[in-house]
Amino acid sequence: MNLNTRQQQAVEATEGRVRVIAGAGSGKTRVLAHRYAFLANEVGISPGNILCLTFTNKAAQEMKRRISTMVDRGSVNDFICTIHSFCAKFLRKEIYRIGYPRNFTIIDEEDGKALARQAMQEFGIDRRKTTAERFLKSVAAYKGYEPMQYIQKHLLPCSSSEAPDATVRYLRLQLKQFALDYDDLLYFTLYILQHFDDARKYWTEKINYVMVDEVQDCTGDDWKLLHAITENHGNLFVVGDPDQAIYEWRGANPKIFVDFKAHTDIILNENYRSTPDILEVANHIIEHNHNRVKKELFTVKLNERQVVHLHAKSDKEEAAFIASRIDDAVKEGMGYGDFAILYRSSFLSRQIEQSLLKLHIPYSVWGGVRFFERKEIKDVLSYLRIVATDNDDLSFRRIINLPARKFGDASLKALSAIAEEEDTSLMTALRNHIDDKRFSKPTLRNFLKLIDDARARVGIMPVSELTDWILKESGLGDLYRTDEEEERLENLTELINSMKEFEEGRIDEGDADLTSYLQEIALYTNADRSNDSERVRMMTIHQSKGLEFPEVFVIGLTEGIFPNHRAIRERRQDGEEEERRLMYVAVTRAERMLWLCESEGYMNENGALKFPSRFLSEVPEGMLRVEGKLDPVLKAGTAGLVSMLNQELCEDGEKPWDNGTRVSHKIFGEGVIEGYDASAKSYKVRFNASTRNLLPHVLTRL
Repeated sequence: MNLNTRQQQAVEATEGRVRVIAGAGSGKTRVLAHRYAFLANEVGISPGNILCLTFTNKAAQEMKRRISTMVDRGSVNDFICTIHSFCAKFLRKEIYRIGYPRNFTIIDEEDGKALARQAMQEFGIDRRKTTAERFLKSVAAYKGYEPMQYIQKHLLPCSSSEAPDATVRYLRLQLKQFALDYDDLLYFTLYILQHFDDARKYWTEKINYVMVDEVQDCTGDDWKLLHAITENHGNLFVVGDPDQAIYEWRGANPKIFVDFKAHTDIILNENYRSTPDILEVANHIIEHNHNRVKKELFTVKLNERQVVHLHAKSDKEEAAFIASRIDDAVKEGMGYGDFAILYRSSFLSRQIEQSLLKLHIPYSVWGGVRFFERKEIKDVLSYLRIVATDNDDLSFRRIINLPARKFGDASLKALSAIAEEEDTSLMTALRNHIDDKRFSKPTLRNFLKLIDDARARVGIMPVSELTDWILKESGLGDLYRTDEEEERLENLTELINSMKEFEEGRIDEGDADLTSYLQEIALYTNADRSNDSERVRMMTIHQSKGLEFPEVFVIGLTEGIFPNHRAIRERRQDGEEEERRLMYVAVTRAERMLWLCESEGYMNENGALKFPSRFLSEVPEGMLRVEGKLDPVLKAGTAGLVSMLNQELCEDGEKPWDNGTRVSHKIFGEGVIEGYDASAKSYKVRFNASTRNLLPHVLTRL
C-alpha cells in the first residue's frame, strides 16, 4: 500500500516541531516507520542520532520489525524503544555522576510492595488499614509532587540517613540497594539533564531527531524529557490521537498535546480498518466531547453489516446470545481469534465466560498474572539479580531460603540488624559474617559458593545457559519438578526462550549481557507476549488499545457502569469525556462487525434498575439495528438518570462543603475541610503533614 497524500506529507516534514493527529486505523505506525527510513535513507541521518519512542515494548518491537525491512539491518538500534527503556539506557551511561553503579537495579511493582511492607513494619503502620499498594501510591505522589527535591533529599548517596517517616524509610531502602522504580527512571534522567551541563550537551547534540508515538498518553514529566532532549536541534515529531487518550487517571496529560504549538500540523483521518457504518458511530459519539482536536474519520471501504445494538432481558441472556453468535459464525468459516469481547470493568466477564464454556468455545482473558510476575519467574530472576550485584536485598530475601537452607526469620532478623548497623547489603553482611555461629552453616556456605561460581560464568556463558546452570546447581529445577503445577516448568522453559530471543537480537550490538537482560525484562509485560490467535479474546477496553478484530462485542453498556458514574463524580467533565474516549476506542477496534450490548436487570452495586448507556443515545436514530425488544421507557430512564447525575454535580459544585468534611487528593492523600474562601472558591484542607488551600475540582468527597 502506497502512502496517501497526508501520510507522505508527514513523512517528509522532517524539521522543527511537527504534530500529527492520527485517527484510529489511519496508519500512524506505517508513517513513523517510513519517516524513520526517510531520515536514514534520503536525508542521510545516522540512526544513532534518531530517537523513536513508543508506548509499549510490543509497539517498539513492531516498529523495529517494520523499519528493518526499509533500512540496513545495522540501522535498527536500541533507540527505538519506550520512554522508560530510553531512560534506563541513558542512566546506564550517566548514573555514575550521582554516585550510583551502572548495574543499578530496576524494581517492579512486586519488589516495591516488599520494600513497602518492610518500611511499614518498621514504623508500625497497620497493614489492615493501609495496604502496600496504597502506601506505594502515596510514595509515587510524593515523588511526583517535587521530583528533583526527593532525589536531592533522599536518594543521593550523600543524602541524610535519617528516616523520620515510612515514606522516607522506603526511599532509604531503595538507595541502600541502588534500586530505581519506573518513576525514578524518568526523574533521575531529568535530574541528571538538569544538573550536569556536559551530560545535557552530549545528549542534545547526539539526538538530532525525536519521534514519539501515542503522545496523548504522555505525562507532564514525559513532555519535560522530550523538550529537554530536543532543546538543541528542536526537531520533535509527535503522533497521537486526543480522542484515544484513556490514561488521564494514571497521570497522562492529553491537553498538552491538544495545545501543542507546532510548526506543522497534519491530520490523518482516512481509516484503513473499519467500515463506514462503524466509523459513523464512532464519529457521532466522540463529537460530544469538547476538549479535542476536531476531525472526522472516513474510509473508502464498503459496508458489510450494520452496527447492532443488542438489548437483552438479562445479562445471562446477553451472554448466551454472544456465545451462540460466535459458535454459529465459526461453523460458517470464521475463526475464534476473529472475535473480541470488550468491557469497561473486569467483573463483567463472568457471565460471558460461563456461556462460552457451555458451548466449548476456547477463550483467553487478558489481565491475569503477568508472565514476569509469576512466582517461579521472579524466583529465577532474583537469583540472576544477586549474581549481578550483592546490593539487591529484595532478591536476597526472596531466595536465601529457596530451596530451604534452614535460614529462618530469626536468622534473617539478626543478619538484617548487622547489615543495618554496618550500612551494607544483606549479601555483603552474610559474606563478612559467615564464620558467625548464627550463619556458619554448610547450606549458607554452599549458597555463597553457588553465587560466586555463577558470577564467574557471567560473560562466558550466555544468559540462557547461565540460567539453566543455576536451575540445576541451586536445586530450583528439582523443586519445581516436584511441584504439582506443571505450568511452572512450562513457564521456566518460556523464560529461557525469552533469553535466547534476547541474545539473538543483540548479536550485532554485542551487549547481550546479564545486566542488560535484567533491565530489559523489568520493562516487559505479559500483554507484550500474548498470542491467542485461536481463541476468543476477552479484555478490558484499556487492554484493547492498539488492537483490531474482525468482529467486536462491547458488553455492559449500562448507564453507571459505562460510562462509569464514579469516574464522572470524581472528575466531572474530564471524567465524562475520558469515559467517552474509552467508548470511542472500543468502537474503533472493530473491522467488519460491531455489537453494542446491554441488558435489563438490576445494578450489582445498589440494586437500582439498569438503563442503556447514554453513548447509545448519542448515535442518531436508525443508525443502529436493534436486536431485542427495547422499551421506550428504558431510553427515557437513561435520560432521567443522566439529568439526575448532572443536577447532583451542579448542586454539589455550587454548595460549599461543611467544615469537617473528609476529602481526598491524589497527591496529599486524605484530609479534612477546615474552611472555605468564597472569593477564591477554594477550600482550606488539613492533611497529615500540612494544610493547603485547594480548588474543589482536585478534591474528592469521601
